[in-house]
Amino acid sequence: MDPIRRNPPVIETTIRRLAPFSKTPMETTPTDNLPAAATAVRVRRADAQRNVERLIAAAREAFAAHGPNASLDDIARAAGVGAGTLYRHFPTRLALFEAVYRDNVERLCANGERLAATEPPAEALVDWLNGFVTVISQKRGLAAALTEEGRTSELFAHCHGMINATGAKLLASAKTAGAVRDDVALGDLLKMAKAFAHAAETSPEGPALAERLLVLSMDGLRPRG
Repeated sequence: MDPIRRNPPVIETTIRRLAPFSKTPMETTPTDNLPAAATAVRVRRADAQRNVERLIAAAREAFAAHGPNASLDDIARAAGVGAGTLYRHFPTRLALFEAVYRDNVERLCANGERLAATEPPAEALVDWLNGFVTVISQKRGLAAALTEEGRTSELFAHCHGMINATGAKLLASAKTAGAVRDDVALGDLLKMAKAFAHAAETSPEGPALAERLLVLSMDGLRPRG
C-alpha cells in the first residue's frame, strides 16, 4: 500500500496593511500654558534676586553700625523678609559676610567704570579713591571675621584683582591726561588711601578728613615742572 501523502498544513497568515502615510499634520499636546509658567519662574527668580539685594544692603548697614556680630534677625527685618528667607539664601553668617564683602568691591569697581566714562581723569581717580576709602572702612571688620574663619585667600584674591584692574585703568587715564606723574604706582596710591581711611576712622571729622587728604595729595602726584 502506498504511503498516505499528507499535504503540509496550510498556515493561514494575516497580512496587516499599514495605514497609508498621512500628510495631515500630527496632533501635538497643547503648550499654551508654557509661556505663563515660564513667566512665573522668571518672576520668582526676580523676587529672589531682589530679596538677596535687600538682604545684602541691610547687612552692609548693620555690620557697619554694629560690627560682624550684628543680629541676623534684625537684618532680615530691615530687609523686609523673614528669617527663613535670609537663611535660605545665606545659610551661615559667614556666607553673608562673604556676600557683603564681595558686593562692596563689585559696587566700587562698577562705580569706577562709570566715573571713567563720565568724569575727567583726575576727578574720576579722586572720586574713586574716595569710594575706596569708604569700602576700606566697611570691610575692615568683615575682613577680620573672614580671616578668623580661614576663608580669605580665594575671596580676597578675586576682590583684590578687581580693585587693581579698575584702579590701574583710572590711574593710566590720569597719567595720559597729565594729571599724575608717570612714576606713581597703583600700590602706593592704594596704601595712601588706606592710611587716609584709618585716619578718618580715628578722627571726629570722619570721612570728610579722608576726602580732604585725597584732594591735597593730588598736588603731590602731578608732574613736576
